[in-house]
Amino acid sequence: MSNVFHLNDIDRKEIIPGFQARFVHTDSMTLSYWDVDKGAVLPLHKHIHEQVTQVEDGEFELTIAGKTRVYTKGMVAVIPSMTEHGGVALTDCKIFDIFSPVREDYKAL
Repeated sequence: MSNVFHLNDIDRKEIIPGFQARFVHTDSMTLSYWDVDKGAVLPLHKHIHEQVTQVEDGEFELTIAGKTRVYTKGMVAVIPSMTEHGGVALTDCKIFDIFSPVREDYKAL
C-alpha cells in the first residue's frame, strides 16, 4: 500500500527563525521540505540521524565537520550521524532533507 502526499496540503512549521518546513514521515525516515529566508542561520549542531541535504533553489553556505562550502541548486551533501553541521542562507532557499531514522522531534510537532 502506498501513500500519496501533496506538499501544498501539508502545513508549514517554523522550526527555527527563518526555517519553515513541511514534513513527511515514514517508518524509517523523515522527508523535510524547507523554505529558508535569506540570512537565516542554522546554528552548529549534531544529531543521531544520517542526513542527506539537497539545495533545490538558492544558495546555502553549509559547514560540515569544519569544512564550509556554498551549495547551489542540484548540489547534495551527505551528513553522517553525529557530525557537527550548520549554515546560513545566502539567498532565499528551498532545501530538501532526508533523515534516517525518523526525526521523532519533528514528528511530534
